[in-house]
Amino acid sequence: MISPFLVLVIGTCLTHCLVPEKEKDPKYWRDQAQQTLKHALGLQKLNTNVAKNVIMFLGDGMGVSTVTAARILKGQLHNNPGEETRLEMDKFPFVALSKTYNTNAQVPDSAGTATAYLCGVKANEGTVGVSAATERSRCNTTQGNEVTSILRWAKDAGKSVGIVTTTRVNHATPSAAYAHSADRDWYSDNEMPPEALSQGCKDIAYQLMHNIRDIDVIMGGGRKYMYPKNKTDVEYEMDEKARGTRLDGLDLIDIWKSFKPRHKHTHFIWNRTELLALDPHTVDYLLGLFEPGDMQYELNRNNVTDPSLSEMVEVAIQILKKNPKGFFLLVEGGRIDHGHHEGKAKQALHEAVEMDQAIEQAGTMTSTGDTLTVVTADHSHVFTFGGYTPRGNSIFGLAPMLSDTDKKPFTAILYGNGPGYKVVGGERENVSMVDYAHNNYQAQSAVPLRHETHGGEDVAVFAKGPMAHLLHGVHEQNYIPHVMAYAACIGANLDHCTPASSAGGPAPGPLLLPLALLPMSMLF
Repeated sequence: MISPFLVLVIGTCLTHCLVPEKEKDPKYWRDQAQQTLKHALGLQKLNTNVAKNVIMFLGDGMGVSTVTAARILKGQLHNNPGEETRLEMDKFPFVALSKTYNTNAQVPDSAGTATAYLCGVKANEGTVGVSAATERSRCNTTQGNEVTSILRWAKDAGKSVGIVTTTRVNHATPSAAYAHSADRDWYSDNEMPPEALSQGCKDIAYQLMHNIRDIDVIMGGGRKYMYPKNKTDVEYEMDEKARGTRLDGLDLIDIWKSFKPRHKHTHFIWNRTELLALDPHTVDYLLGLFEPGDMQYELNRNNVTDPSLSEMVEVAIQILKKNPKGFFLLVEGGRIDHGHHEGKAKQALHEAVEMDQAIEQAGTMTSTGDTLTVVTADHSHVFTFGGYTPRGNSIFGLAPMLSDTDKKPFTAILYGNGPGYKVVGGERENVSMVDYAHNNYQAQSAVPLRHETHGGEDVAVFAKGPMAHLLHGVHEQNYIPHVMAYAACIGANLDHCTPASSAGGPAPGPLLLPLALLPMSMLF
């Protein structure tokens, strides 16, 4: 039941809130719907080309509520109400839902999910690049249970491959592309237990440099895991936490360089200036590590030393697209997740807006005729916004009423749990007494936790380009890389491919049929 006070608030808003003048005319809405209908009818002609290129954008923790809030924020950053704004991913013609659970977890983590959407096999929480037969932290359950990723399939097919992330390059999401580890936290040998080391397991940074030695582009954070213990960082010379971590004394940057053919142009860089000074046409291999750990939040980013996600994506595509056989690129907006875990919705949403900018950048550099682009998330968060806010209300603003229980205001954005739980004088904190628009404001939560948790609901999958229509309903998360591989004629399922298409040519095979004629086994 809605309180009389709320009725008064909503009634007043309906009378006085700013409604765009054009939206008062029914013709506006009817014309908009007809234009959308016309576009939808055009999708009946399916794009059954072979995907020369595949780009996967992974918004870590980017659940549906985050997508909606980021859409509003994007609009408000352009001085619009926000709700009517379209994200780049909103423009993709095909949308599906992905079931994110891990084999042993109802609410998943980023490692088991990464194994699903990159390797095509669901796995246990906390493990990367291995099947569910591997138990977390048990090194001796790894051997024989390794599973390969679509990045490996693409490389084996002669394509160029790249990884771009705003987290450490050996974090959960990117590591599933190249590593096989019983524990996502084994960033370097410094983080591994003696038992795992004695049983022969290798840390994830080591595997990055050794498992697939010819990854063409790697960009993100994670410098400290590449260097011997206590080696001073090139950027933060006085910061002990930024120093090298490796106990084995290896310099993995030197090892990375040594694996590259001498006639190839190999570049290691650590700052934005070096990145933007590159001539991508003369770069064969690029390793860019811009922070000792994760990269800075977009709102905190140093414009001299740290590139944006969009800038990294632009350079990556320029390098990768030189290969006539095409490329596979994994792009992670990884710090959406971190912002939510810290209860800092403003940081999380600005990360999501920046990832959408990177999606737009990639779209300008590729064609839907030969490039399949998939945007999705690994999981959601217990993040929400509500409170009957009026049109155009700041996404970080207050709801238009007081609580009818404790008579205090509350922000539209709230978390189900997390560090924003605060009690002052035995009562919920009065948010009007704090700067709730601050970049690092921690939104209130219902349950106190040091770190907010993931959510367990399905996440969206947006797709455009060749065979994008195969992402169309509610799917298990591990279905995604099988679609990408099918579209690109890579991996194990090549029965539909001609020799030309599997080599990156334009000719589709005989089984690239219209959706209505595809076998039911391909649709579900």
